[in-house]
Amino acid sequence: MALPQEFHEIAGRVNNWGRWGADDEIGTLNLITDEVVRAAAAEVRTGRRIALAVPLRQDGIQTGLIPGRVNPLHAMVQINQELFGPGTVACSDDAVTMGLQAGTHWDALTHVSHSGRLYNGRPAHTVTAHGGAEFSGIDKARHVVSRGVLLDVARARGVDRLDGGHAVTPEDLDAAEEFAGTRVRAGDIVLVRTGQIQVCLAGDKHGYGYPSPGLSIRTPEWFHARDVAAVANDTLTFEIFPPESENLWLPVHALDLVEMGMLQGQNWNLEELSTACGEEGRYAFWLSAMPEPFVGATGTPVAPVAVL
Repeated sequence: MALPQEFHEIAGRVNNWGRWGADDEIGTLNLITDEVVRAAAAEVRTGRRIALAVPLRQDGIQTGLIPGRVNPLHAMVQINQELFGPGTVACSDDAVTMGLQAGTHWDALTHVSHSGRLYNGRPAHTVTAHGGAEFSGIDKARHVVSRGVLLDVARARGVDRLDGGHAVTPEDLDAAEEFAGTRVRAGDIVLVRTGQIQVCLAGDKHGYGYPSPGLSIRTPEWFHARDVAAVANDTLTFEIFPPESENLWLPVHALDLVEMGMLQGQNWNLEELSTACGEEGRYAFWLSAMPEPFVGATGTPVAPVAVL
């Protein structure tokens, strides 16, 4: 089924192809300049550190809904083994098999395609079975540190968690920005809190994924207008699920990743951060969210840390 005209009209308004040159592979991460990073460092005032990743465990978030996206399978490959003979120092080593997007993660710009194209107009067939992503693999996103801003949409609306059918709109983002008392700036990494991760933390993995609040198809234009570098939230699918329009699946993914070239992240635990920001009365912070540099990968685990 062809993508609707509404989608193509939004795509035309947010498209960044060629903005940083025909060879560009990192999209809106170009907005995180040296000046942006220096300004971000000034957000550290108390040194309070908050981890935003969920634990990587065999009974993790994934339910089998997405084929191949398996929870981490952890195995010991040696236990207290005296590699250099009896009485020498003994070593223990581990191995893990997992879907790279099984837990808290970033989607690379090559995670989705539409109309046969990836970010910057590259052909979708440049993602292959053996090599992965020829262009714009997650390893190209080498420096993901910037000013982070929490847009706590749930708190701004006076609730602890948004309903499963709530599509986060630009008006919601405006209200959360006003609630935060700060303005999103060019090069910022925006974290959108819905409260949905609470469902997963309470043990209901199926209820966490469906139905789920998430970003509306209208939000990419908001992020584009603000020159946001990356966006992450506390849901499984990032955008509202089931979708706003029947049979229009993952349109926000396509607009963010393919058209805009903007990293997006899912399964971020923003609960402690929400509490801390409320206690300190500020919603901007230093954010380190470095991808694991798997060459050619279309996504990666990440262990983000916010520093207030």
